[in-house]
Amino acid sequence: MRWLWREKGTLEKCSSCKGRGVQIQVQQIGPGMIQQIQSMCSDCQGQGERFSSKDRCKVCNGHKVERKKKILEVHIDKGMKDGQKITFHGEGDQEPGLEPGDVIIVLDQKDHPVFQRQEDNLIMKMEIKLVEALCGFKKTICTLDNRTLIISSPPGQVVKHNDIKYVQNEGMPVYRDPYEKGQLIIQFMVEFPEKHWLPVHMLPQLEALLPEREDVMITDDMEEVDLTEMDYESQRRSYSGEAYEEDDSPRGGVQCQTQ
Repeated sequence: MRWLWREKGTLEKCSSCKGRGVQIQVQQIGPGMIQQIQSMCSDCQGQGERFSSKDRCKVCNGHKVERKKKILEVHIDKGMKDGQKITFHGEGDQEPGLEPGDVIIVLDQKDHPVFQRQEDNLIMKMEIKLVEALCGFKKTICTLDNRTLIISSPPGQVVKHNDIKYVQNEGMPVYRDPYEKGQLIIQFMVEFPEKHWLPVHMLPQLEALLPEREDVMITDDMEEVDLTEMDYESQRRSYSGEAYEEDDSPRGGVQCQTQ
């Protein structure tokens, strides 16, 4: 909705303010004391003239503006970015004697559950199992324009955890050059199996297939310790308790006593 200016009929001097655009009221506030109040004329809105009653517009009642709805069609070009502006010149509210302003549309990019945009590139994370990381895989990706891509890793080519690879020309379209696209960047997250997934008697067979482990020279002056699963919640409570006790403890220094 916006205000539109319309003018119809012949203007005449406002009889209420006699063309001054203001109305003056005189009030007596005490014996021999008067007060003069000046305000904008409500009949002509301070203009000093108005349309005659026979010519007055029935829609705006002579105020020269009316409320009207107009639909603006916003065209989003391929590759436009978050925060980019689209301006409709002269489509703002109109007022008599003033040029209408602009309507400015600011794009707000919506989050996607799979892809994240970085300039013209698209970034995604893909989970693969350990066997896929070691022995190869084929995976499908559904693109933003509903195409299906097939990516593969050949057997014998190891994909490490957090490895990053890309597919050329499968990112976002380049603004004002939509036939060019950025890259589709894939970060691989290797999913390791749960504990005790392999029987103990089969471990030698697996070890025979993997690269040799590094031997450690152990001497008598070394101390062997145990590894324990980390309990983050207990650690958090422990640190919180220590901080609380530290706050309650007296600060350093000597207390002065007076007798």
